[in-house]
Amino acid sequence: MPSLWNALADLQVRIDDDSLQRRELDVSPQFKRVTTTVVLAGDGETGHGEDVTYTAADHDDFPRPMLAGTWSLHEYSRRLDELELFAAEPEMEASHDYRRWAFESAALDLALRQAGKSFAEAVGREYRPVRFVASTRADIQPYRRLDPDLEFKLDAEESWDDALVKRLAATDRVRVVDFKAYYRGTSVDLEPDPALYRRVAAALPDAVLEDASLEGECGEALAGAHDRLSFDAPIHSWKDVSQLPVDARWLNIKPSRFGTTERLLECIEECESRGIRMYGGGQFELGPGRLQIQKLASVFYPDGPNDVAPSEYNEGPARAGLTRSPLPAPSGAGF
Repeated sequence: MPSLWNALADLQVRIDDDSLQRRELDVSPQFKRVTTTVVLAGDGETGHGEDVTYTAADHDDFPRPMLAGTWSLHEYSRRLDELELFAAEPEMEASHDYRRWAFESAALDLALRQAGKSFAEAVGREYRPVRFVASTRADIQPYRRLDPDLEFKLDAEESWDDALVKRLAATDRVRVVDFKAYYRGTSVDLEPDPALYRRVAAALPDAVLEDASLEGECGEALAGAHDRLSFDAPIHSWKDVSQLPVDARWLNIKPSRFGTTERLLECIEECESRGIRMYGGGQFELGPGRLQIQKLASVFYPDGPNDVAPSEYNEGPARAGLTRSPLPAPSGAGF
């Protein structure tokens, strides 16, 4: 049976033209979200891929490399290896993978549309309804009043005392807690705190614990919870998984972190073969990247606590009319 990447590598893509679409959303006075969509056109079809680089200034002077022609997806990816996709070094190292993914996913989308195939069909799978969780730093009670069944992925905070954690536990709706120990120099950095780790692990015994530090007292605080540990920010390839200090039992799969379709699918395939449970993660996509992470979840981990809620959840507070989980199975050609 061919690998997932081999099922796609020989797919042909014809590129006649390209363009860019910049999107912006004022999230707060301190944060303007900017993404850029790479649009590839050819043979009457268009393919889209979203660059989720977080630093707004890094979306300026966006390059448009010469990629016209007919390629296999393997050839196209090797060509991208040779190109510089930033006019200047980006502020965050991870942005190299984010931009590469925009070009890779745009080509994959276009190739599938030109072939008249869905992503699921191309990799020999099927689309299924997608369970999703809401990721928020706001009070979850307004969401619960509107949708008592809504599940959550929450970022732990220094202010989480015993009373707050007990209130969260009483809802029985918190599925993932993110400790963000591997972020550096961002607005969401959280200093590792063994007392916080111990408090959360004890009060939420079924929650997946994401990106916790495992050094020193923090590791000791989670000694009985290794089967619930998950990783996100450090993972850009299967090699990164194999170098973790513990055997991973969960992974948050964010395709933009992997950069290439090949690295993404290799990691998914390794997880499947080793029984590592997966769930999808988002990068505050404003455009087509959101549907793409939902399609990946639909094919590979539809029942996971997927942080792939529709973009409407990022566009304002809890309000009536928000889409409820699960999402229906996708359909149609492309990615």
